[in-house]
Amino acid sequence: MNRATTGAPRIRQRTGKVRGGTITLAHGSGGKAMHDLVDDVFVGAFDNPALAPLEDQARFDLAELIRQGDRLAFTTDSYVVDPLFFAGGNIGELAVNGTVNDLAVSGARALYLSCAVILEEGFPLSDLRLIVDAMQQAAATAGVMFVTGDTKVVNRGAVDKLFINTSGIGVIPEGTNIAAQRARPGDKVLVNGYVGDHGVAILAARDDLALDVPIASDTQPLNGLVSRLLAVCPDIHCLRDATRGGIATVLNEFAQAANVCITLNEPTIPVREAVWGVSEILGLDPLYFANEGKLVAVVPAAYAGAVLAAMRSHPAGADAAIIGDVSASPEGCVIMHTAFGGERIVDMLVGDQLPRIC
Repeated sequence: MNRATTGAPRIRQRTGKVRGGTITLAHGSGGKAMHDLVDDVFVGAFDNPALAPLEDQARFDLAELIRQGDRLAFTTDSYVVDPLFFAGGNIGELAVNGTVNDLAVSGARALYLSCAVILEEGFPLSDLRLIVDAMQQAAATAGVMFVTGDTKVVNRGAVDKLFINTSGIGVIPEGTNIAAQRARPGDKVLVNGYVGDHGVAILAARDDLALDVPIASDTQPLNGLVSRLLAVCPDIHCLRDATRGGIATVLNEFAQAANVCITLNEPTIPVREAVWGVSEILGLDPLYFANEGKLVAVVPAAYAGAVLAAMRSHPAGADAAIIGDVSASPEGCVIMHTAFGGERIVDMLVGDQLPRIC
């Protein structure tokens, strides 16, 4: 039977193994070398029915999406972390988890991802395989699929080894309404575990700082955790993953969007001793360190206990804590009650505490 007469997608034949040990400009030329690279490294790892046709776009059944919710969530992010490999993960795993988490904190069920890479001529093919395999493992853990992508190769020095862009699509269930401006006086503020681990892991991986600390990145998907939180508190007011700028930046965004004051209790904020130590040595504040597996939640006080218990029952929230509350004034402000009995303003991060953290 002729496939074209059935309406079934025509699957392009795989072209074979990529040759050589490093990336060359030919791998971005559009010819056989590029097709071999895409088929062997990317399609070989990401293979799934939605990707298999290898069209220039992914195609979805709208009726199936509508069945799962009443709104689409769409996000995109680029990853330039230096170094590419660090304790607890690599740039590939980071790219998947970061995009999944950006969808999850809207309450969306993450479904589909894209992957676009910019490679430097001379990049080791073995490292690319490790990174792509880590991306697929992270996608499988999060329950999402890569459905489209792109590969570019540039001359030596035009990019630093490898940059990745991932975009994601998810569906928000009817009735879910999570937004920064929904923080209300009386709400409680929670975090799902130790903050600052990712930032310190990246610092330790950079040879120029010669830091020897037993900290691994916290990169992990949070969609399973968010689903559990929504099951016990359908009316979560605010959720955001605390990546660049840390929890301090997220809390300032909430306070300013809702015109409220957020008050933190310093002794309740989970920070590892090693993270405090690095912060003191370098004169940095762990509240501004990036995280790749932490979220900040603002929930009605009546649900705070149930949300905390739900967090602690999930592997991604075992060390969760209630760290503060919301009041009416002073508007747009975050205030810390310190361990020494004083108060200080926790302002929005000015400048870049740590570049190329994700």
